[in-house]
Amino acid sequence: MADVNRGNRPLSPHLTVYKLPITAITSILTRITGHAMLAGIILLVWWLVSAAEGGVEFARADRVMHSWFGFIVMWASVWSLWYHFCAGIRHLIYDARLGLELREADKLAWAIVIASGVLTLLTLILFYL
Repeated sequence: MADVNRGNRPLSPHLTVYKLPITAITSILTRITGHAMLAGIILLVWWLVSAAEGGVEFARADRVMHSWFGFIVMWASVWSLWYHFCAGIRHLIYDARLGLELREADKLAWAIVIASGVLTLLTLILFYL
């Protein structure tokens, strides 16, 4: 066996050293938001099915929907939907072989983060007017 001095060898980069680029973060968020929308869909379907049944079950579902938990889940789902939509547009731009340069890709990544936030706020404003 080779005599290797293991104490003086550098460690491989770790997340504390390596900073993920914004394009990687938005790619990961696209996958997370795709799955996160399921929580809102389940809550909405439960509310709709209980509305069809009526009675005590609807009162319970309606109470959950109008609670802080229901509010957070539904608006997180709205943000997830807008984010996923904007990320899909970004991928259509990539499919057209546009925006593939590093600076352009970074700008597109920030654009989907900002656009999803703005669209969620607009939805919130329109919903409550």
